Amino acid sequence: MSDAWTADVQRLSPKLEAAFAFAQQQVLRLTETMPGAYPMYTVDGTWNHSGENWTNWCEGFLPGMMWIFFARTGDSRWRQLAEQYTRPLAERQHDRNVHDLNFVLGSSFGRWFALEPERWIHDILITAGQTMGLRFREKGQYLRSFVSEDSLFIDIMMNVGIVFRAALDTDDADLLRRANAHCATTRRYLVRGDGSTAHEGLFDLDTGEFLRQTTHQGYRGDSNWVRGLAWSLYGFGTSYSYTGEADYLQAAESNADSLIRNLPASGVTPYDFDAPAECNPIDTSGSAIGATGLLQLATLTDSAEQAARYRAAALRMIEPLLEAPYLGGSTPGFEGILSKQIYHLHKGLGVGGSCMFGEYFFVEALDKLLSAAGST
Repeated sequence: MSDAWTADVQRLSPKLEAAFAFAQQQVLRLTETMPGAYPMYTVDGTWNHSGENWTNWCEGFLPGMMWIFFARTGDSRWRQLAEQYTRPLAERQHDRNVHDLNFVLGSSFGRWFALEPERWIHDILITAGQTMGLRFREKGQYLRSFVSEDSLFIDIMMNVGIVFRAALDTDDADLLRRANAHCATTRRYLVRGDGSTAHEGLFDLDTGEFLRQTTHQGYRGDSNWVRGLAWSLYGFGTSYSYTGEADYLQAAESNADSLIRNLPASGVTPYDFDAPAECNPIDTSGSAIGATGLLQLATLTDSAEQAARYRAAALRMIEPLLEAPYLGGSTPGFEGILSKQIYHLHKGLGVGGSCMFGEYFFVEALDKLLSAAGST
């Protein structure tokens, strides 16, 4: 990486460290005020509410942050809390109701295994990948979403990694075939020529024929929903890291081009790059996920020029989130870390507050940048 970029990160190091410390403060506060809870989004600045979840996919992000805190600080308190919040998720390795098992178990047990590679943790991750593989539809060649049999979500690119892990670790050729087929289908039908992405694709169940692009969360079926674009960018990069398949790297780079090309001057992402201004609120989760995906991509590309471009864009996206009005500490009583996120705009869920997925990827981005700055 360039000396200039490293100098920029070091310049921001005090703000990065302050944001990381604030994140720890807020997560600790959550464990004290709602012990044992796995909330998804805030309402009026607080986690404790009875709003709709739509689907259960965020439980792994809270312990995932705890493992990041422990890995960086060495504080045994975080090790204890991380284990306490991770263990109850073990039963999700058999969960066939969601397409999000890498979100749930990769961010929790996966981070635990990276620090303490015990066999029983490995086995949970393998079983989860095998369970995910059961979602595969031969007619259409994709891992189906939780919504219906005919539905393929771009989000699943962030979860197919746990299928690759299981296939490669057990030498399961058929499971590997399913994971690769899913990526190829997603790339063909959900990643457009300009690198933008659709949220969902629908298929004919009898023939497997692709029917159309549509959306649950974006502005339109043909628009560029930013969080979906970030999922694709990060997910294809991860799939490339498992397989070395050049098409996956190309897809991730195409997604990165779309993200960087459309990024506002502020560096803070809207909810959808194609929505009109009057119905296009800020969604900082897109910035957080996109930034950490770009930082990963910078380590994967063979082009030093591209790597520098990805790192610069990632820093441009994270820097404004380190202070008001985005860092939650600017609002008295706010219980989250990163504000101005959106879970589900059309359902009115988690709009303008904190969402656990954005918290997790923001903390992940902070951790990566602190490592680049040489902080311990």
